[in-house]
Amino acid sequence: MLKARAAVHNVKTYHPPLGDRRGLRLDFNENTVGCSPRVLQCLQKISREQLARYPERAPLEAIVASHLGIQPDELLLTNGTDEAIHLVCQTYLEPGNEALIVVPTYSMYEIYAAATGARVVSIPADEDFRFPVEQLLERINERTRLIAIANPNNPTGILVPASEVLRIAEAAPQAAVLIDEAYFEFCSKTVLPSFRQFPNIFVSRTFSKVYGLAGLRIGVLAGNPEQMSLVRRVGSPYSVNSVALACLPEALADQGYIQQYVKEVLQGRQQLEHELRSSGIKYWPSRANFVLLRIGGHCRDFVSTMRERGILIRDRSSDYGCEGCVRVTLGSTADNRQLMAALREVLVQIGLGEKVNG
Repeated sequence: MLKARAAVHNVKTYHPPLGDRRGLRLDFNENTVGCSPRVLQCLQKISREQLARYPERAPLEAIVASHLGIQPDELLLTNGTDEAIHLVCQTYLEPGNEALIVVPTYSMYEIYAAATGARVVSIPADEDFRFPVEQLLERINERTRLIAIANPNNPTGILVPASEVLRIAEAAPQAAVLIDEAYFEFCSKTVLPSFRQFPNIFVSRTFSKVYGLAGLRIGVLAGNPEQMSLVRRVGSPYSVNSVALACLPEALADQGYIQQYVKEVLQGRQQLEHELRSSGIKYWPSRANFVLLRIGGHCRDFVSTMRERGILIRDRSSDYGCEGCVRVTLGSTADNRQLMAALREVLVQIGLGEKVNG
């Protein structure tokens, strides 16, 4: 009888939002208005011949490298950030190794690491989800081969100072230290290109969030050239499709569009946090395009009532330390305005607003 590896049987299943998702999608940290119009124009010009050919990444990697201020041999375009995580795990982990993650965080770190047969060590975040750098340093040992850090973190929005990231990299030279900067554009803080000082550091970025290209699946992994050459060995040369590669230069060229969207998101984030403070709702200050807040026992009612009003919110109660919490994505000015109006009404409708306001 055919059997999968034991590690596969033990891997947790990732559960993205499914089913009827019509309405304002503030549950998946997506760009709420979509990609630049220049990308749509590019899509309309793609020929049958382009689709018939295998994609070539190298020319686009040179363009992305120039955009990031690094060299082409220091990066690899990937099928979203997920492939970047997967490739790092496949390159550096094997049974008997350990991977360190701080929870709560993006669940794919644990899934991809555990699938290799490595042991995943989860380190709880400090009070108020502060990054537990000292506790993490204490858990590093000779078996540690991967440390994955989302920065800013998902779902909390907490940012780890670069100085702490570098302390970790220095303390674990035998481990790949993956810094996932999927929400970089909303905080403008990065450790790129620290891999020139610490060859064990890798930085991943995505074009799914602020660039609105989640459906095209394209991201980037950057690191020390010698290490990146090893990572390339375990990946497919054709994992990034030709449509994504054709559109990426246009997305990168329209930085005015990106800057305007970031501005609207940050204004919305500030407005939401102000509203939550005024209502006495517990939340965690975020450096990403979302805010995590605690609704408590009203969590399910809040999510379902917001859905009735056409707004999708992500219930994060199943994440470590997030009981009663929901995560709310911010978007365009119009979308944020719709969110704020519904939020005020729903808090009162479920009884929380009346309780807070006496």
